[in-house]
Amino acid sequence: MSSDALIDSNLTDLRLLSRGKVRDIYATSDPDLLLFVASDRISAYDVILRNGVPDKGKVLTKISLFWFDKLKHVIPTHFVTADVDAMPSEVRKHKDVLAGRAMLVRKAKVVPLEAIVRGYLSGSGWAEYKKSGTVHGIQLPPGLVESQKLPEPLFTPSTKAEQGEHDENISPEKAASIIGADLCAKVEKAALQLYKEAADYALTRGLILADTKFEFGLVPSADGSGQEELILVDEALTPDSSRYWPADTYKPGGGQPSFDKQYLRDWLTQAGFRKGLESGPEGKEGEGWVMAGDVVEGTRKRYLEALELLTGQGL
Repeated sequence: MSSDALIDSNLTDLRLLSRGKVRDIYATSDPDLLLFVASDRISAYDVILRNGVPDKGKVLTKISLFWFDKLKHVIPTHFVTADVDAMPSEVRKHKDVLAGRAMLVRKAKVVPLEAIVRGYLSGSGWAEYKKSGTVHGIQLPPGLVESQKLPEPLFTPSTKAEQGEHDENISPEKAASIIGADLCAKVEKAALQLYKEAADYALTRGLILADTKFEFGLVPSADGSGQEELILVDEALTPDSSRYWPADTYKPGGGQPSFDKQYLRDWLTQAGFRKGLESGPEGKEGEGWVMAGDVVEGTRKRYLEALELLTGQGL
């Protein structure tokens, strides 16, 4: 285990374009390519914790690369290479920092939606269902219980909020009004197919994929027609963006043990965290929230276990 978590990448001579909840994005000497660096930062309830989880960025990268390859027949992706030696010269000199946690990707115009697919009733979907019998405004049969498998996977989009803001669950109809009906239909079709194929595979590895979040982008079509092509961007089916449950202990009617950030969320809640109290005088000890050592190691263990179960490989 690496003793230190990489919180910020800080690559000299590279222009930082954005620093998200997990990924640092840099410009490269190729105007069509970006460098994605997966840090060891971790967020919960849209708040970035002050300390990170060692090796988490490498786990996320390896899982994403696995899924990008496995699902490339469904939709093209932004992925170009994870081999630092094959990246532009200004990137290669940072190999010691970047190895295992960097991807060179195609620049794309990001579709402003979180394309969430739910196969099971959990999380914010369960909370809404208890109140109104709906999930993202979609009416569901009465009498469902927490963690129950849905009759069919649902496309349940949310807005893509700025960092520090909260994503808002919206109906598919609202999503279509934001990005246009034709594009929304393409996003929904791709997201549902990606989910179904990933969920089927996950079951063969002893995992239930309860729900996941995809992001999509648009790039010029390769056929030179002037049209735009939809591609999969960001990450894919990692514990950061997905809810994985062990299949052998699955029992609907309550919460399930998971390989995602629910372990961290539960600890934060027990420690007194409330949404909006991320930092400053209202955060823990006035300094924002810091994970206890056992929570860091427990979270790391769950991420590594997800990697090994999904891919059959460790770091």
